[in-house]
Amino acid sequence: MMLSDPSRKYRAFPQVDLPDRQWPSRTIDAPPRWLSTDLRDGNQALIDPMGAEKKRRFFDLLLKVGVKEIEVGFPSSGATDFDFIRGLVDSGSIPDDVTIQSLTQSRRDLIEKTFESMAGASRAIVHLYNAVSPAWRDIVFNLDKAGVKAIAVEGAHMLMEQAARFPETDWHFEYSPETFSTAELEFSLEVSEAVMEVLKPTAAKPLILNLPATIEAAMPNVYADQIEWMCKHISARDAVVISLHPHNDRGSGIAAAELGLLAGGDRIEGCLFGNGERTGNVDLVTLALNMYTQGLNPGLDFSNIDEVIQTVEYCNQLPVHPRHPYAGELVFTAFSGSHQDAIKKGFAAQEARNDDFWEVPYLPIDPADLGRSYEAVIRVNSQSGKGGFAWVLEQDQGLKLPKKMQAHFSRHVQQMADETGRELQAEDIWDVFQRVYCLNTPQHFQLLDYEETRAPNGERIFAGKITVAGQEQSVSGRGNGLLSSVVSTLQDSFGLKLDIVDYSEHAMGQGSTVRAAAYVECVTDTGKTVWGVGIDEDVATASVRAVLSAANALNG
Repeated sequence: MMLSDPSRKYRAFPQVDLPDRQWPSRTIDAPPRWLSTDLRDGNQALIDPMGAEKKRRFFDLLLKVGVKEIEVGFPSSGATDFDFIRGLVDSGSIPDDVTIQSLTQSRRDLIEKTFESMAGASRAIVHLYNAVSPAWRDIVFNLDKAGVKAIAVEGAHMLMEQAARFPETDWHFEYSPETFSTAELEFSLEVSEAVMEVLKPTAAKPLILNLPATIEAAMPNVYADQIEWMCKHISARDAVVISLHPHNDRGSGIAAAELGLLAGGDRIEGCLFGNGERTGNVDLVTLALNMYTQGLNPGLDFSNIDEVIQTVEYCNQLPVHPRHPYAGELVFTAFSGSHQDAIKKGFAAQEARNDDFWEVPYLPIDPADLGRSYEAVIRVNSQSGKGGFAWVLEQDQGLKLPKKMQAHFSRHVQQMADETGRELQAEDIWDVFQRVYCLNTPQHFQLLDYEETRAPNGERIFAGKITVAGQEQSVSGRGNGLLSSVVSTLQDSFGLKLDIVDYSEHAMGQGSTVRAAAYVECVTDTGKTVWGVGIDEDVATASVRAVLSAANALNG
């Protein structure tokens, strides 16, 4: 049961004493170095960890996306990771511009195994870590600060020793004061400086100093303060690459990463779609595309987001949430009528403008940039409006309904949505359209053939053959144009009085496959409004069919 006074059990995280903080006024103007830890941190969080086949498939995806630093595993944890890493090295599967990385605790046997797994690679990073925060010191290890620092220093010496064993590989080192985000800043600095004293990094060959939010315990601004504090106090800032490894325990991993970059971070460690321990690592997809929508090339390519999703879901056996930023099945869709109308107008305005800048309401990114189609943008259920129905028809069938007709048609679609209580597909909407406007089944009035001639006085004469309730009949009428002559025919032959109050037409398709769509709004002698639609290869014939469609609506 939740406590009425949670302060009896939980403490507010302390603020960082950083009165001259600079990060709030900075902007992200360059992408970070990206490290994927999907094959390590992500993999160890899976119910069923990846085998060699899935690991290789994921590795190849990371290469395709453009990740240049990949934490390929935890080789000392077992044969699966060790053999996989050795397989990559021995088969020459690592591109020249890609660096692999492996994690190890500060123990001799584990460090030796880690070096053996990557020996022979052209370039590799060994990632050493040990926890430094009070809870781990007191509860997990039962060590004082000196004991914890000694573990890190001893591990650093072993890194140097093992690197000398395999000189054919260009070895680089990463050190993580694990649980940095919940440790005393002064002690994290002290341990990091002790490690640097052993490894002696330079600007030409820096140490990657990873400052992880192993457990996210504070608001992201606090993490940013911690990062900036470390950047200001580290003795050789030019000899370290500040790497950020945010987790998402408070749901603010993305914000922590972005603010951490503002605070001086150089590198981001995370997983595609935020997989990882507990609530996950920071999501590299969202983080990269956030930069992309600000006009910054992130250096990662998600042009085929569906392929990325399919591969990740297969390898992780975890679904990507349908509301996941940028990637989810539903993030480029709108059910609300007002939203649909705004998006529809946004696309029209986008097409009419002469510049390339993206500005469509409710869509922060062009779905086409991620390989998504516009057809999925607007979807229809009981909350949808006329603009949504019209958009689906336009995208699926090429029909551009007049504004007033959209309102007329929407009532019929709305009725179906209410009755079914489900999302309507494009074929559902098309079925309703054909039924309402008498396009799909034999109707009371059906055109067989016709010809139009001009009388000496300028009148148009319509002479045609139609079926009436299945019986062929010859009819004719006169008017000052084709449509008025068809209306006259209906009145003279069947006593059906219609007045056309609006007419529009447009082409459907292009080239040799082009057809015409015609729409008529008619009013009966009783004041009833009916709509008709005609579709044909010939625009005049489409117009005739539209009038007959309206007549059929009265006989439906």
